[in-house]
Amino acid sequence: MYGEPPAPTGYPHDGEPPQPERSRRRIWISAVVALALLLGGGGFAAWKLDWFSGNGEAVTFGKNPPPAAGKSDPGTPAAEAKPSGDPDVLMPTGPKSDFKQTTKLDDGTIIAKTRLTGAKSGFEGDVWVWAPKEYDDPKYAKSGFPVLIALPGGNGFPANYWSDRSLGLQKAISEGAQAGTSLPFIVIMPVLNPDAKYYYDGSDIPGQAKMGTWMAEDVPAFAKANFRTYKSRDGWAFMGSSSGAFVGMKTVLQHPDKFKAVIASGGEIVPDSPLWKGHQAEMDANNPEKLAQKLIDTKGPEVYINFQIGTKESGKERMTKFQQQYGKGPIKMTIRDIQNGEHNGWHYVRGMKEGSLEWISKVLKAPKPEAG
Repeated sequence: MYGEPPAPTGYPHDGEPPQPERSRRRIWISAVVALALLLGGGGFAAWKLDWFSGNGEAVTFGKNPPPAAGKSDPGTPAAEAKPSGDPDVLMPTGPKSDFKQTTKLDDGTIIAKTRLTGAKSGFEGDVWVWAPKEYDDPKYAKSGFPVLIALPGGNGFPANYWSDRSLGLQKAISEGAQAGTSLPFIVIMPVLNPDAKYYYDGSDIPGQAKMGTWMAEDVPAFAKANFRTYKSRDGWAFMGSSSGAFVGMKTVLQHPDKFKAVIASGGEIVPDSPLWKGHQAEMDANNPEKLAQKLIDTKGPEVYINFQIGTKESGKERMTKFQQQYGKGPIKMTIRDIQNGEHNGWHYVRGMKEGSLEWISKVLKAPKPEAG
């Protein structure tokens, strides 16, 4: 289906109808009323405060720069954080975006939304962001953080369902970071398409919105403008499900100088937007099979692809064939089976917790805290 949960499943052309927003509201209202009756007024107020307090309010990420030298008074202004000795660290370049809270997680971290007009694509769309607790820890104030660009399935418009806390992506990253099995990624969640009418394969299809430029140029530039990141590709990766998996994998193969890895869950292998008609050359330039062969022929740089597939869904044959043909030379490829997994975001997050987050964390650059 298209759009946000409760149904983050499906390919963009599988014929399933959109999930009505009005139905989702009824479900939420019913759940809220039921919980209020169970908990009583005070309990319900506390629950609501935890989950919804602050929604719609302005959000600032990176609130804890180190204090200025010689200034211990908590009332004095803090000094602007300077990069660590790592020349790869990129401090926020600006201009800063205006973020509004959309969700609060149990650990106090925030998912927020902003509106981005791509300087290179010209496309304007919503982007959701989340930063882990470590990002506001003063020990990391001079460190860069790895970025994970998370792409939804379906049309991925007007929302990105990874911004819904019910899927547990951000929680999985937080728990993995605490356990030492995941890096504390910044998660960037842009819309995947410019509308809900067609799917665009995350590409610059002639005559259409430049979604390839949006994804490969504008979204990373936005992350660099607002967060402490890394200059090199060692701090940049994608994850996606279904059509989002295709776009993430295609973008990594197309721009191996900018991105290093991708977790591709239940995705397609070749472009198949109906908008490619009459544009064969451009479609070939966005075909992972041809991009992979080009990377093999030019001998690098190395990229890392981790397919995830549920044992209750179809598509593993495509992944296996792709791995057998192109998983060589600079292309490092694995396939993770999710036992009893189906074609949905909850099961893909489970696969990430079971090993894919640890896999991608081993090939990307970790933030480095200051000693002491």
